[in-house]
Amino acid sequence: MDAGLPAVPDGTGSPGVDQTEAQLLPDVPDAGWLAEARARVAERPETVGRYFAAAGRQVGRAPLADAPGWHADEAARALLLAALPPGRRAEEAGELYGHGDAGEKRAVLKALPMLGIGAAAVPLLLDAIRTNDTRLVAAALGPCARHLDQPAWRQGVLKCVFMGVRLALVHDLAERADAELATMLGALADERAAAGRTMPDDAITLLRSLTREV
Repeated sequence: MDAGLPAVPDGTGSPGVDQTEAQLLPDVPDAGWLAEARARVAERPETVGRYFAAAGRQVGRAPLADAPGWHADEAARALLLAALPPGRRAEEAGELYGHGDAGEKRAVLKALPMLGIGAAAVPLLLDAIRTNDTRLVAAALGPCARHLDQPAWRQGVLKCVFMGVRLALVHDLAERADAELATMLGALADERAAAGRTMPDDAITLLRSLTREV
C-alpha cells in the first residue's frame, strides 16, 4: 500500500517501529546524518523541527527500492518522528503537520502507524481528507484510519472515489465497507450518470459487491 507498510504483528495491527526501521533505514542515503539527527532528537525533542525541515536536502527525494511507496525524505522524516520520546510524538507530529508543506504533511501521515499515538492522529487524518491533494487523502486512509469513526471513514472513501484515488490504497476497505457506504456510492453513481460521467472501475466493483451483500 502506498500509504503505509505491510502490517507486522505487534499487538496493535500496525507496523512496529523496529520493523519499519528495518525496511526504511538501510535504503536512506546519508545514513550518518540521519543517525546523528535521530540521536539528537531523542536527547532534545525540541530540535526535531530543524532536522525534519532539512531532511529533503540531506537525503534527497528518490524512491526507496526496498520500501515501495516511500521516498527518501519521507522515510527520514518518519524515522525522526519515531526517534522522539513516546510522550512527545503526538504533539510534535501535530506541529510538524500543521506547519509543513504538502510533502512534509504526507511524511507525517505515513509515519503515524509507527508512532503509537492512537486517537491523537484523528485531527490530522480529518484535515488531510478535507484537502484536494490526492496523495494526502490516500495517506490518511492508511493503517491509522482505523481510528476514524465510521461516518468520517465513509466520507474519506467517497473522497477517494471523487478524486480518483485507487481504492486499493484504503486500509481495511473490505472489512469496513457497509450498507451506508453502498448507499453513498449509489447516489454518487446516479449523479454521475445523470451528468454523463462514469464511476471508476474499482468503485463500481465495490458498489456491486456491497449491493449483493445488502
